Amino acid sequence: MSDPSSETVAEKKEHSFLVNLLIRLVKEKPLGTVGGVITLILLFTGIFADFIAPYGMNETDTGHFLKPPSEIHWLGTDNLGRDILSRVIYGARVSVIIGLTASAGATLLSVIIGILSGYYGGKFDLIMQRIVDAWMCFPGLILLMVLMSVIGIGVWQIIIVLSLRWGFSGSRIIRGAVMSLKENVYIQAGVAIGCSTNRILLRHILPNLMAPTIILFTTRVPDIIITEAALSFLGFGIPPPTPTWGGMLSGSARQYMMRAPWMVIWPGLALSTVVYGINMFGDALRDLLDPKLRGGAGRYGIKAKGYAKRLARFSKVSPTN
Repeated sequence: MSDPSSETVAEKKEHSFLVNLLIRLVKEKPLGTVGGVITLILLFTGIFADFIAPYGMNETDTGHFLKPPSEIHWLGTDNLGRDILSRVIYGARVSVIIGLTASAGATLLSVIIGILSGYYGGKFDLIMQRIVDAWMCFPGLILLMVLMSVIGIGVWQIIIVLSLRWGFSGSRIIRGAVMSLKENVYIQAGVAIGCSTNRILLRHILPNLMAPTIILFTTRVPDIIITEAALSFLGFGIPPPTPTWGGMLSGSARQYMMRAPWMVIWPGLALSTVVYGINMFGDALRDLLDPKLRGGAGRYGIKAKGYAKRLARFSKVSPTN
């Protein structure tokens, strides 16, 4: 049986880590904090769209076609009399579902390929990296359009295609981290005493990949959201009448853009704001969790700056020969 006190200590450590990470995010990364707030708003809007939206996503008002923003319809209506605000809110749900699910699938694929390729190396690594190179040689959007044409159009089809698209490319990051980890002394000691490969991978390497995995997941979400919008804009996304931000920017919106610009402005603004916010949040987490990945100051960078200031102050007051 496990010791209850040790479990309590582990829970406190995990809790304190999350609290400290949140405090550091607010203090050191104000733009990242704003991005985190935008991300939370997106999640809240997507989950509770049925309760937030003033109208149904396909509910029409026959007396208000192409009406500008008003007290009845805050963001105006489209050519069918549907409320733009309600459709933007329901479009957030699509972005949340596809963004999070496809990012999780892509991250899982990246971790599996990266761990196996980085740890085993040799011919297996050579073959896998050539497959990744070949996959990344194709133009991303064209490859996605071809795959969607083959497997069909739908939510799960988009999730599978986007997971494959970003999963192969992200494996390079995990592979590099694994190749660095397996050179550590404790990994080599585990191999020397006869630990199984599964034990080394699951107990020693995988837990140390938590930071790059979180970073990879958060940086994939905005890419997937904007790629899904591009596919919907080109007609390869979720078919109407289900509202998506990319779909709202195409079709009748282009036809009535000069007469009713709000049909394009609001979904475009929502897409831009969400992608910007998640990007800022992901960049902040990357700098806080692993400053080496992107020149962020982070905890050790701040300590180094403090030591440099002390050294400079000491050199000024020390007598010269």
